[in-house]
Amino acid sequence: MPASSLTPSTTAGRAAPNVLFIIADDHRHDALGLCGHPAVRTPNLDALAARGTRFSHAYHMGGLIAAVCSPARAALLTGRNAIAADAAPDPSSRPDRKVALSAGSTTLPELFRRAGYETFITGKWHNDPASLHRSFTGGHRIFLGGMCEHTRVPLHDFSPRGDYSAPPRFESGFSTDLFCESARDFLAGRRQPFFLYLSLTSPHDPRTPPPAFAGMYDPAHLPLPANFRPDHPFDNGELSIRDEMLAPRPLDPDVVRQQLAAYYGMISHHDAQLGRVFETLRTHQLEANTLVVYVSDHGLALGSHGLLGKQNLYEPSVRVPLLLAGPGIAAGRTDARLVYSLDLYATLAQLAGLQLPPGLDTVSLATPEHGGRETLFSLYKDCQRMVRDERWKLIRYRVNGQERLQLFDLKKDPDELHDLAADSAYHEIVQRLLRAHAAWQDRMGDRWMPVASSHSGPATTN
Repeated sequence: MPASSLTPSTTAGRAAPNVLFIIADDHRHDALGLCGHPAVRTPNLDALAARGTRFSHAYHMGGLIAAVCSPARAALLTGRNAIAADAAPDPSSRPDRKVALSAGSTTLPELFRRAGYETFITGKWHNDPASLHRSFTGGHRIFLGGMCEHTRVPLHDFSPRGDYSAPPRFESGFSTDLFCESARDFLAGRRQPFFLYLSLTSPHDPRTPPPAFAGMYDPAHLPLPANFRPDHPFDNGELSIRDEMLAPRPLDPDVVRQQLAAYYGMISHHDAQLGRVFETLRTHQLEANTLVVYVSDHGLALGSHGLLGKQNLYEPSVRVPLLLAGPGIAAGRTDARLVYSLDLYATLAQLAGLQLPPGLDTVSLATPEHGGRETLFSLYKDCQRMVRDERWKLIRYRVNGQERLQLFDLKKDPDELHDLAADSAYHEIVQRLLRAHAAWQDRMGDRWMPVASSHSGPATTN
């Protein structure tokens, strides 16, 4: 595999490319037909991947609050690391629910707006209204929140003044249908160049797909995740949060299958609606010059490791689907480099020929010499940290003053079933990953428990 399957559009003499940026909410990296999933059907996203590149090892960097989608989106939108992006709670919201994007940061749509693009938003904006105002020139059906009933979404019209203090309005219809309709209407206007930000609330709970998709998957015939277990084996610091209370404990396999059926129904529904958006691109002859991104803010456990939510650092929660198609993108490729979703910031900027602001943590995937990151890191609140390289993954926990380690060989054990941290044969690997994590903490200014304070001897689990 070459170092990069992308080519900056400016080098090919193309016109400034449009951008259709689609972000889902809670979509596991493996819940796609193109990944060989045994059940879920996503023909339109599969087709998008076929004409572009799938990044199979894309991760979000986590966050310091329980509503992981807000800091994950903050990092993606600003190209900054999770700690820098998560530093400012939104004063208009409960401090544990939203992250405000610093006025000193340039958001990704704002970067395109400054370059003369028309920037348009529809759907969920889970950060502060002030950053929305400076990022977009227009929008329709904007949801300034985290979660809602999909058939009763509090919507705001775009305000040229940035004033979203008026009570929201409600429209009849399902969230995905409404947002995709607004996207299609925008595309039909043939505004160029444009940056269209289409942000879905699907497949976030409540998992209530429309009737045509509610019965699409028979729970009785759905396989459980390979790493399903009824309970998590120890206290990870976040077992009583709302997400983990969506089903009785211990987890009943049949209940989890019912939740999976609804979850897959949500994904197949939004896949169908995205198909209509893609068809609008083709109808109006925009596809050839439009970069299309599909990504999720984070993943979801849904039975993996005895968990249901995203407040953990296992692969189903910390990895995200990432598809990229359009001018300069190799077709039908799977790119296995270790990347962050926040690397989309630099990638899209380079593909559009835009100059990056200084001091960012994003790296362009279109740079030929970028062979992927040697190590990736993620964090969750004050109780979990993760470091992984091409093969090994270490998770650190601090709960009630006690630290615990997990070590997984992702090459042999991609489902993270066998914890090797207590095996002395892997002591040097643990120590190497701990040193890498300590160096990352120093670079990022992460004041979480220093490595040296607890790990001078053999690695153990408590």
